[in-house]
Amino acid sequence: MDFLLLILGLCLSWWLLLALLYVTKRGNLSKVGKLPPGPRPLPLIGNLLELGSLPHMSLTKLASAHGPIMSLKLGRVTTVVVSSAPMAREILQTHDVSFSNRLIPDTITALQQDELGLPWIPVAPLWRNLRRICNVHLFAPKTLDSSQQIRRRKIQELLDYIGKYSETGSSVDIGEAGFTTTLNLLGNTTVSVDLADPTSESAKEFKELVWQIMVEAGKPNLADYFPVLKRLDPQGARRRMTGYFGRMFDVFDRIINERLQVREIPGSVRKNDMLDTLLELSENKEEGMDLFLMKHLFLDLFAAGTDTTSSTLEWAMAELLRNPDKLLKAQAELEQVIGRGNPVEESDIARLTYLQATVKETFRMHPAVPLLLPRRAGATVQVGSYTIPEGTQILVNVWAVGRDPDTWKDPNQFIPERFLGLDIDVKGQNFGLLPFGGGRRTCPGLPLAIRMLHLMLGSLLNSFNWELEDGVSPETMDMGEMFGLTLKKAQPVRAVPLMVTK
Repeated sequence: MDFLLLILGLCLSWWLLLALLYVTKRGNLSKVGKLPPGPRPLPLIGNLLELGSLPHMSLTKLASAHGPIMSLKLGRVTTVVVSSAPMAREILQTHDVSFSNRLIPDTITALQQDELGLPWIPVAPLWRNLRRICNVHLFAPKTLDSSQQIRRRKIQELLDYIGKYSETGSSVDIGEAGFTTTLNLLGNTTVSVDLADPTSESAKEFKELVWQIMVEAGKPNLADYFPVLKRLDPQGARRRMTGYFGRMFDVFDRIINERLQVREIPGSVRKNDMLDTLLELSENKEEGMDLFLMKHLFLDLFAAGTDTTSSTLEWAMAELLRNPDKLLKAQAELEQVIGRGNPVEESDIARLTYLQATVKETFRMHPAVPLLLPRRAGATVQVGSYTIPEGTQILVNVWAVGRDPDTWKDPNQFIPERFLGLDIDVKGQNFGLLPFGGGRRTCPGLPLAIRMLHLMLGSLLNSFNWELEDGVSPETMDMGEMFGLTLKKAQPVRAVPLMVTK
């Protein structure tokens, strides 16, 4: 409501001036070439009112009327939305070079995140250095293999925590438990510390902080649609984001300073984790690494890695509880391959084809970042018979791509079997399934996220049977969504775990 009032106030105050600018720019665009089709924009505000509270759904509905590539006017920003696998291929592969940089939301300029945050910086030397650090030092298979014991320990702590609910017959919040485990998995892999105690409020507070960052980055902001307002920050979004980033940096400052003090002690033993690796790069002045850049890299890892992984786990459990026959199939495979109640190892995942299919089907129906991160046309590009002008915002609606009936049969049904026997992965080469994006901007944390997600889901299914809490049946489960930069389940999944005996 506040957003709508701000829009109306803006319309009343600047009607004549912005109407003139709008008409002028539309005239200039018509000289450049033919934009993709789209809904007729209103003066000044364009198509802003058509986004709604769930823009991925609103844009999918618009695409059904205007086609898999369409243009909109969001305030002063020309936006092209693609909603099919062939169009996604055009953007993320054929013209990846032209569309590889970002259109930066105003909130992301807080504390120089747009200049130092890996997801946002342009493809340039700093970006290449950070990608190389991720690929060579942080997420290389050898590095991840060496930290398996950490993840094994954190998974056992998750099972012990769930076991307490099993003993009392009470329901557990799957999303909360998954977030705490994901946070501590990342914490121990990167900085060798737990960042949350599942029995305290710390995990819930950290989760709320991460979600606020996602909401602030994803919700409509007048400063993004009317750049002349950026200096005013009319909704206070950048100010709030500065506070959220600052609280995250305070956590990282404490951890980094404690490690630096330990490293100064003669004979101290190195942790050989990501933090030690980054500190050594900084001390040796390699890859442009320094302490401030290090904090931004940790911000990217923790903000993106915790929320997306735990949210996907919650959606997977929701779909399995809603489809008990699929749940039984997944558990039957675990029993056959591993034995019910036995620990799931990362080396087992390759043999658990139905578990893999379940995760892929969850990614298809519930991509963690439904519109990916916004791209910016670096040059005027011809896509098919349409012209995309330089500076245009590009949105890839992977939520719509995953539910496109031209690609997927019964797209709104949860059917893991559709992936069995098919060579389809989530690494950005199959354009009908793009939960981590594609092209050169594919998420660098994909290898770790995939390991953690399969390990957590497989362990929960193999160690416990699950029942919905009283009053909830598969038919009455609320599957509503809540939109930020990421997609969250509106109503938390609560289920009763029943211990499985070996």
